[in-house]
Amino acid sequence: MRQPKLIDYILLTVLALIWASAFFNIKIATYSFGPVTIAFLRVFFGAIPVLLLCYYKNIKIEAFSKDWHWFAMIGFINLVAPFFLIAYGVKSVQSNLAAILMSTTPLSSTVLGHFYTKNEKFNFIKTFGILIGFSGIIYLFSDNLLIDDNNFLSALLILLGSTCYVIGGVLTLKISKKKNENVTGSILIWAVIILIPLVSFIEQPWNVTPRLDSTISVIYLGLVSTGIAWLLRFRILVNNGLIFQSQVSYLIPIFGTILSYIFLKELITTKVLISLIDVCVGIYFVRKADNKKLIK
Repeated sequence: MRQPKLIDYILLTVLALIWASAFFNIKIATYSFGPVTIAFLRVFFGAIPVLLLCYYKNIKIEAFSKDWHWFAMIGFINLVAPFFLIAYGVKSVQSNLAAILMSTTPLSSTVLGHFYTKNEKFNFIKTFGILIGFSGIIYLFSDNLLIDDNNFLSALLILLGSTCYVIGGVLTLKISKKKNENVTGSILIWAVIILIPLVSFIEQPWNVTPRLDSTISVIYLGLVSTGIAWLLRFRILVNNGLIFQSQVSYLIPIFGTILSYIFLKELITTKVLISLIDVCVGIYFVRKADNKKLIK
């Protein structure tokens, strides 16, 4: 690993912007497409740059190897389920709320890591960070201007989507010795396979006449927010390590809130701002605990 340079901070910021931009683009995509179609098109277009890179680097794709069941399971939990749940939820809530709710992933992974890994146990700093972060989410749910009886379930489904990412990450540890590009390419292939019959029977997107902005957004979600973003993440991980890359967690909810206001004029209430600060502070303390552990 090398010491971060200016280009590394630029790439980290670009990655945060790409992932943050996914939320308002999901909102735009829902104007024309159903959640299953959005999930399918994301993984379909997202697979293109990843598989092209694997071909260019002569990396073998093991989607149908003896470990196919792991790739299929991770593809469903880490891609199919969260992409569907987020798209379904964003139909009824503001995209900036989705950005904040999804930013709880580092907090949820810390909770799950305590119970399912040997070296990720709670300590005082981690516990404090988790409590602060999730208190911000609880406070966000009290914002009656943005979350009410009509969309409360949708907000919960987005939180469930973030939990799917965490569970998928834990399962990925089972095949952690394989190349990242191979794993990502393989799970994308399985996500496409799983979604083809679902999208065909449930939504029949070929019968839809989509708006131009929805079409552009869903292609962007696949090629950029899914495919290119994962490749950029790999580069940052290889050059600078997990601690540096994990700093993207602070930026995503901030950028997501700003971008949703710029492009969709979504309401930013006082409770949204307070919740955003709470979540970022919570992530900070969790990351601080992890950093101290690795330095030792």
